Amino acid sequence: MRYLPHMQPRWQIQNPDPEVTVSIQRTTGCHRAMAAVLANRNLVSNRTIRDFLEARLEGLTPPEHLKDLDIASKRIHRALKNKERILIVGDYDVDGITAAALLTEFLSRAGADVSYHLPHRIKEGYGFQPAHVTQIAVPLKAGLIITVDCGISSNEAVETARRFGIDTIITDHHSCTDNLPNATAVINPKRSPPDNPLQSLAGVGVAFYLAIGLRKLLRQRHWWVSRPEPNLKDFCDLVALGTVADMVSLLGVNRILVKSGIDRLNRNPRPGLAELMATCGIQPGRLSAEDISFRLAPRINAAGRVAHPGAAMALLQAAGQNEAHHAAETLCALNARRQTIEQQILDEIARRLERHPFLVDGKCLVMAGKGWHPGVIGIVAAKLANRYFKPAIVIGVENGLGKGSARSIPGIDIYQALELCAPVLERFGGHRMAAGLTVSSANIGRLQAAFEEAVEKLDGTCETGPTVAIDCELDFGEITPKLMDELESLQPFGTDNPAPVFMARKVVATECITIGRKHLKMRLCQPTKGDQTIEAIQFNSQAPLGGGKAFEKIAYRLQRRYYNGKVSLQAIVENVL
Repeated sequence: MRYLPHMQPRWQIQNPDPEVTVSIQRTTGCHRAMAAVLANRNLVSNRTIRDFLEARLEGLTPPEHLKDLDIASKRIHRALKNKERILIVGDYDVDGITAAALLTEFLSRAGADVSYHLPHRIKEGYGFQPAHVTQIAVPLKAGLIITVDCGISSNEAVETARRFGIDTIITDHHSCTDNLPNATAVINPKRSPPDNPLQSLAGVGVAFYLAIGLRKLLRQRHWWVSRPEPNLKDFCDLVALGTVADMVSLLGVNRILVKSGIDRLNRNPRPGLAELMATCGIQPGRLSAEDISFRLAPRINAAGRVAHPGAAMALLQAAGQNEAHHAAETLCALNARRQTIEQQILDEIARRLERHPFLVDGKCLVMAGKGWHPGVIGIVAAKLANRYFKPAIVIGVENGLGKGSARSIPGIDIYQALELCAPVLERFGGHRMAAGLTVSSANIGRLQAAFEEAVEKLDGTCETGPTVAIDCELDFGEITPKLMDELESLQPFGTDNPAPVFMARKVVATECITIGRKHLKMRLCQPTKGDQTIEAIQFNSQAPLGGGKAFEKIAYRLQRRYYNGKVSLQAIVENVL
């Protein structure tokens, strides 16, 4: 891609209170740098530090914090008793697919007659729709429909189901309006006050909580006397996948669920995920949240982006190794196809921006193109938002109608911005950082103007650019195995819990080679601080460097590298000055 230069981020060096860091060191015995990281995250008391680091399932918020969960559990119990057919309607992304897989498996173990439907992105579009009732639920003779990761704005579909005598339970986590569907139950953490500890659940997290509430009710009603009671830990792997992939907060309840899920994936992954991990080169027992984000999730998502999400469900439900291996290879092939399509769109945008550089001068970026694949425009929008540090909308136009994906930056609620643009939109939905929309091609110019005005109204400071938050200064000579153990205890890293970043001064690259297309592999040292060296890599570097290159300061994070049975320490260079 020729014209998408990275913005130089602003360095934000955090300065925790020295008395606080000394107190943390004294009471925990941790490294100075670890104490600074904990202080920066406002983890200062023994109890808050312990609760954060342990993150046990016993610390989960009770399901009673979700409105309508008890109503939904009772209705499902009735369906089980009466042997009603249950239809689960999901979504085509990782969050929706894992949520559908979780509830399908849990209800099956409870003895339910359960089926699922995952929509085709292009042929059906997002969400629970009236056609799902008339063309799937009615022929199936379903008595109950349960949505996962969708449905909060599916008023028409719910009314259609009611006309056919079918009850609906909505489980979703996307932003609510005042006009909720007239369903039997609407379970959405955003119906509760903002201080609700379940507010940041992903769609799969909401489905998991429904399973918690239902299992409890069924236990009270002696349902498990005649069948084994499911262990909910068995489903945490699915929760971890969907939660990390949906980029929701990894604090609080989500941290507990993801940590437990990653442990399950490392200890006893289901066959399909074991095969996918092997195909991605993830060593058994070494999977991290970063691996989910950059290796597993893109491949699982690829099915819904360029084909049908059923291919991803086949992976999650695979029982034997041959079936699992075939499903994993299918997803890898689909992901390669997705990457090709994505690059074609990015190249077209790059050429357009070369001809019209003023297009990036505003507070937002709106790009539209004929025939752009609706399955990949969300990734393109995310890359534009990240590259230019401004909210971005990418729209694929076909037959006079544009289907778009919007991605935001910290500080700008993209859903609120689209609410202000509602008069020029046909339809929209989503949450703070990501949304989807439909717009008439004739209104794309109006949308661009309205979106610019909306972003200006919501936040006038987005032009300040990206920042690199640095926890503290850390010389290479201070890095020890004990420090690495302590830093790794902060995982899983992700939204609201980033990997710690440190700063080193007067750094020299004694070795430097380019690997791949534009990644730099280096060996770094600080000549004025001793002879300690460290292996380093900088991804997507803007310019190749030679050995002997000196840096006044570098921002870096640390990780262990496992290769050929050996363990080494590696610095990931985030930025240089």
